[in-house]
Amino acid sequence: MRNQDQTAQVVAQYRGKYRVRNDKNEFWAEITGKMMFTAESKTDYPVVGDRVTISELESNHAVIQGILPRKTILQRKAAGKDDVQPIAANIDVAFIVQAADRDFNLNRFERYLTIINAGKIEPVIILNKIDLISKMELDENITQIKDRFRKIEVVATSVADRSGIEKLREVIKKGKLYCFVGSSGVGKSSIINELLGKELIKTKSISTSTKKGRHATTHRELFVLENGAMVVDNPGIREVGIVNVGEAIINVFGDISELTKECKFADCTHVHESGCAVLAALKSGELSEAKYLNYIKLKKEADYFAMSSLEKRQKNRSFGRMVKNFEKFKKKGS
Repeated sequence: MRNQDQTAQVVAQYRGKYRVRNDKNEFWAEITGKMMFTAESKTDYPVVGDRVTISELESNHAVIQGILPRKTILQRKAAGKDDVQPIAANIDVAFIVQAADRDFNLNRFERYLTIINAGKIEPVIILNKIDLISKMELDENITQIKDRFRKIEVVATSVADRSGIEKLREVIKKGKLYCFVGSSGVGKSSIINELLGKELIKTKSISTSTKKGRHATTHRELFVLENGAMVVDNPGIREVGIVNVGEAIINVFGDISELTKECKFADCTHVHESGCAVLAALKSGELSEAKYLNYIKLKKEADYFAMSSLEKRQKNRSFGRMVKNFEKFKKKGS
């Protein structure tokens, strides 16, 4: 028995299956064959946070008929490929989590900020596991973050002694959708468990042999907090590949973007040209070398992805023309 189409939200994403929830019930769901056939990329598939239309089936099962327009989308370049991998949709705020004791890296913050800005999402930085470093080290880390990212809120937390958890609760507002992103082992799931007040998400310790985080979360899932806010737990991201982020790089590196307006040449690459305002600021010490090098690296990645995407579109158009010409040839011959 199939009921009339209704609206639901994707609350968990597995391989080929989804859990969706509406005001009355929660269902196991799959997409239609038509959606699968017409999908041109992974962005055409549902992700956690998506609002979708479903047809309800028996035994708490449903079929996803379509995806409603997305307000925001968080996505990255799939590891080892030139494909776009969507992470979550309709996110209001993304928490970038780093562990203060081993994961602290300003360049990595910038990389996450770039994909978050590209998705039109507000970022907040969480420096977690602060119980594992000294007060002096913590102050130095926070100073570095605020010097590099002056307009972004920073919350320092520790699940071990609950430092900063109440401040984090104050940041999280009813009716908003939040997601946590970061490397494996930085404590994303532990923070969400603390916010939920119960151990709903499995967590793992750091590997003693590699000193690296181990994946605890193996799928994306949305949880509802007591105040009505929603949070998404994501698997750890080892490689933060950037996609379609030209404007985002301008926004994240705002001070460098302002300098580029003073360059002598409009097509200045800011690498070797005379009259380059960016290189002049680098030489004078106005611009830090670390920030400059990360800017150049991310810009090259973005340009390469844009070029690869253009080549793909041109190949697809060429293939489409070939198919049309073949169809015309068949009609003439019949």
